[in-house]
Amino acid sequence: MSSDPWGRVDETGTVYVRTADGEKEVGSWQAGSPAEALAYFERKYEGLVVEIGLLERRVQTTDLAPKDALAAIEHLRAAVDEGHAVGDLAALAGRLDALVALVDSRREERRAAKAKQSEEARSAKEQLVTEAEQLAESEQWRTAGERLRALVDTWKGLPRLDRKSDDELWHRFSHARSVFSKRRKAHFASLDAQREQARRTKEKLVTEALSLSDSTDWGPTAARYRELMTEWKAAGRAQREAEDDLWNRFRGAQDVFFAARSEVFAERDGEQRDNLAAKEQLVVEAEKLLPVTDLKAARAAFRTINERWEGIGHVPRDARPRIESRMHAVERALAESEDAEWRRTNPEVRARAQGLTGQLQAAVDKLRGQIDTARAAGNTAKADKLAAELEGRQALLDQALKGLQEFGG
Repeated sequence: MSSDPWGRVDETGTVYVRTADGEKEVGSWQAGSPAEALAYFERKYEGLVVEIGLLERRVQTTDLAPKDALAAIEHLRAAVDEGHAVGDLAALAGRLDALVALVDSRREERRAAKAKQSEEARSAKEQLVTEAEQLAESEQWRTAGERLRALVDTWKGLPRLDRKSDDELWHRFSHARSVFSKRRKAHFASLDAQREQARRTKEKLVTEALSLSDSTDWGPTAARYRELMTEWKAAGRAQREAEDDLWNRFRGAQDVFFAARSEVFAERDGEQRDNLAAKEQLVVEAEKLLPVTDLKAARAAFRTINERWEGIGHVPRDARPRIESRMHAVERALAESEDAEWRRTNPEVRARAQGLTGQLQAAVDKLRGQIDTARAAGNTAKADKLAAELEGRQALLDQALKGLQEFGG
């Protein structure tokens, strides 16, 4: 008979393993010595040790699913329980128990992590839904559309929730996208309608602009072009391709008109500058008539100058007030000379002036006599009062005498 601390072989070749509950038969050996029998079953024990060690490393270092790990543990536990090995089977069972506890702990950790991940995914999806519902009311069509597409990509990268929760959140998310899409389509449909209306309006403006391009009614036509430009701006923009073509035609019609007007105006400006030079010579000639010494000759000369003046065309607008004011100054001087001559030679006016002067002279002489009488009588107050009255009458007399001198008298 042969034995070691964990097993023995009896005289019949039966092999036993020692356990806490006593010996347990693990097999029989007939082909060799008892020592060889123990060695064989000890090797089977070492095989179990290796397998349990490998499973421990897999559980500890890999993402082996708890279900698969427990199945492997149960397989090894069955091998240990069957006892076809010699060694410390209780130790192996203890290691398997510890491994079960580790798997259970890992499973709880995974369950907690999965619950946390699910809660985070729920929170993230709820935030996506809230943002999508806000974007659904946006009118920043391009920016909001790009953001919604980015939200979809983000959604796809998040874990799924339980079916009911995931479906409810997706329904809200999808509905928000649909609302935005419908609003955007309606907006651009309205915009297309507006642009089409703008195109029709601008076609009419182009037609009128082209019809005016060969007009020579410069002022009214230029004014109408300004009105057309105002109407053009108020019409809004047409589709881009149509807008560019319409604008080129509209602008081209204006360019034709204004180029023709500029050419005519340039020619007219040259004529007006020549007219200004001619009128400046006539003004100088007219101004030499002043001061008037011979009214009749001056009047005849001015009449000739004025006839020549009227025969000259327009001058530049900015020079007109200056040149005309000089001519009017000569005309006014001649008119004033005529008025003075009329007053001097008019018998009725002269007689009235002489009569008024005589009356004032008589009044002045009378006041002087009254003043002398009052002073001689010692009535100083009366003399002073009469002297004040005399001062006023004397001023009137001086003025009348001055006027009389204009009549040559």
